[in-house]
Amino acid sequence: MSVKIKHLYGRAGFGLSPTEWQQRQKWTVQQAIDELFAKAKNAKPIPVPEVPINSELRKEMDKQDLRQLIKEQRQQVGQIGVDWLRRMANPAESALLERMSFFWHGHFATQIKAGKPAALQLNVLRRHALGNFRELVLAIAKDPAMIRFLNNQQNKKDSPNENFARELLELFTIGRGHYTEKDVKEAARAFTGWSSTLTGEYVFRERQHDFGQKTFFGKTGNFNGEDILDLILQKRETAAFITKKIYRYFVNEQVDEAIVKDLANQFYKNDYHIGKLMRSIFESDWFYQEKNVGAKIKSPVDFLAGTMRILEADFQNPQSLVFLQRALGQMLFNPPNVAGWPGGKNWIDNSTLLLRLNFVPNLVNRTELTLRLKEQAEEPETDNAGRKLNASLNLEPLNTLIGNKNDAAKLETLTTYLLQTQPSVSQAELLKMYQQSGKTDFVKTGTTMLMALPEYQVC
Repeated sequence: MSVKIKHLYGRAGFGLSPTEWQQRQKWTVQQAIDELFAKAKNAKPIPVPEVPINSELRKEMDKQDLRQLIKEQRQQVGQIGVDWLRRMANPAESALLERMSFFWHGHFATQIKAGKPAALQLNVLRRHALGNFRELVLAIAKDPAMIRFLNNQQNKKDSPNENFARELLELFTIGRGHYTEKDVKEAARAFTGWSSTLTGEYVFRERQHDFGQKTFFGKTGNFNGEDILDLILQKRETAAFITKKIYRYFVNEQVDEAIVKDLANQFYKNDYHIGKLMRSIFESDWFYQEKNVGAKIKSPVDFLAGTMRILEADFQNPQSLVFLQRALGQMLFNPPNVAGWPGGKNWIDNSTLLLRLNFVPNLVNRTELTLRLKEQAEEPETDNAGRKLNASLNLEPLNTLIGNKNDAAKLETLTTYLLQTQPSVSQAELLKMYQQSGKTDFVKTGTTMLMALPEYQVC
């Protein structure tokens, strides 16, 4: 049962802290699922920072002051990302809510460069993460960050901009092969006038909206954006597209088409209720099959949040968590493009693997680890290219977990807790490595040894 519990929390959350593991490893799967969903209901929205100046004052600023304002706004986005990463790592928060919000963050990938729109969009994701998919998509269509990112503020009746309409169909709802170029153009007309102010509020500009007849998916009417969403959701292909993406993210990138078809039918019949779909997945026997356990490479955010949760790591300089995201290749609120992060084996290359393998040993042993950004890997170190890590750790829960056992039993306890799959190195070899290290602090040595293994990189 403990293997199933660990797998569930690794996929529905960001793993378990040592204390959580002691409390939950003997739970039934149903108990754990119920706890995850119950906690997700109690989440509160995050604070939304105000825009420091209005649009008129911004016009009057000289170039130097404007550059400083832009820099401060980007730093604010980074801080919101750091706060989010800390919530992912915090056992007091709802792991399922943060995980689902993180999934939708990648699905509705948006590059955001100011604090207020970043917080507003994250609150949209959190509010609808386990609710109705139609309500989520509608909220995203009215989200100022998305409107700006995909240029819908330029979408006007006399000169329609197709960016949002195209991505809505291709990436956010029904997927390629189920719409025509004519559908894209007509959808763009339906979303004309959906805009936002410079201070980050949605606004419908009636004079810029095309109120004329539109033909979309073979149907003709005076459609607006909401009508287009309804017509998209009437197509079963939309349920299939979203379900397959959820399956690949939460279960396995190798898709079982028969299972996905059944889930998609449920999703469609349940009026696109996300929470019910996720319960069906987590409550199924196939979710816990051996082929699905340890089958996913942890994303950088997964890796950081899970490691912080295990070690109760608190970084003295929050900027370190910003640079870690960049160095590992996944910066919150800054996906590479509207398609989001590719994931899978793309997370690992020579540079990021070395950082992953050295990250925990350096944290635990308090040795210096200088971060160098991937795009600057061949250039001399500068103040912007590297940051030295400094974090306080609480290893007492790990000490409590292993108890007063012999070394072999302690190692087995740690291995069972830290790794989703059996390591390729035998327990006897691992024990020999520990004994030959000459170190006397078992938790420090055992933890760094196990978390530096390739098996720690999967969930």
